[in-house]
Amino acid sequence: MKRILLFVPLVLAVVLGVVLFAGIGKDPNELESALIGKPVPEFVLTDLHDEGRELTRDVFKGQVSLLNVWGTWCPACRDEHADLVWLAEEKGVRIVGLNYKDNRDDALVWLDRLGDPYQVSIYDPRGSLGFDLGVYGAPETYVIDAEGIVRYRHVGVVNEKVWEQEIKPLVERYGEKT
Repeated sequence: MKRILLFVPLVLAVVLGVVLFAGIGKDPNELESALIGKPVPEFVLTDLHDEGRELTRDVFKGQVSLLNVWGTWCPACRDEHADLVWLAEEKGVRIVGLNYKDNRDDALVWLDRLGDPYQVSIYDPRGSLGFDLGVYGAPETYVIDAEGIVRYRHVGVVNEKVWEQEIKPLVERYGEKT
């Protein structure tokens, strides 16, 4: 029995080494999504600006959109916000906002102060749609094609570099089909 107990630390060290080695070179911002190639999950949530207006996944039909998950509690969301305003106003990108686990009044003040890049703003105070999307946190941005199919997921801040290198080619590619 003592001999077996001597090997336990060695086995644990080997297992830990294998796990750590498997993660070397992987970008933590590249989290796979089980939804790639599938429709946006069904939902019924209210519009951030009009709590009497119900929104469904039909908001994604007809035009390629970015779905940006954000919250006023998220420092990185503040970092990317000016870039989202730039994309919406200067580049004409259609952005749908998912206000995630937030307070409606705080979110409205935020958009009033910093600008509102969202053509549609979905209010998800409990995180139900975020959960169905597999959101780990904010910000996260998804490319949704004109049929409402999830084509790409970016975890982290969207800035000009991310736009040019990762997201713009997909928006252009899926926009050609509309």
